[in-house]
Amino acid sequence: MVLLVVLGMFLDWVGILLLAVPIFIPIVEALEFPGLLGFPAVPGEDVVLWFGVLYLVNMQMSFLSPPFGYALFYIRGVCPPDITMGTIFKSSLVFLAIQAFGLFICVLIPGVVTWLPNLVYG
Repeated sequence: MVLLVVLGMFLDWVGILLLAVPIFIPIVEALEFPGLLGFPAVPGEDVVLWFGVLYLVNMQMSFLSPPFGYALFYIRGVCPPDITMGTIFKSSLVFLAIQAFGLFICVLIPGVVTWLPNLVYG
């Protein structure tokens, strides 16, 4: 997850998708996730789904991570002229912290990610 965040600072999501997914998917399919801190494990058939959601949350974080967060430049385009990029970068750190906390919850409690797809698709 840290590698995806670092890649997200410098590449767009399509570049990361083409670079990282072919490397990570065979590894993820071969591994098990036994659970952390006494929380339940991810069942074998749900590991790829769980990883896919974690990947997408990481890509969402990359849109806000300086120095090349694309959403930050979009925000700059609609802000008044007196707001600097430095202010926007500092302001984005709060949202990055909230998203990192959400990512941590999804890693720690995989049922948050897999419950609804398993309910809908069985």
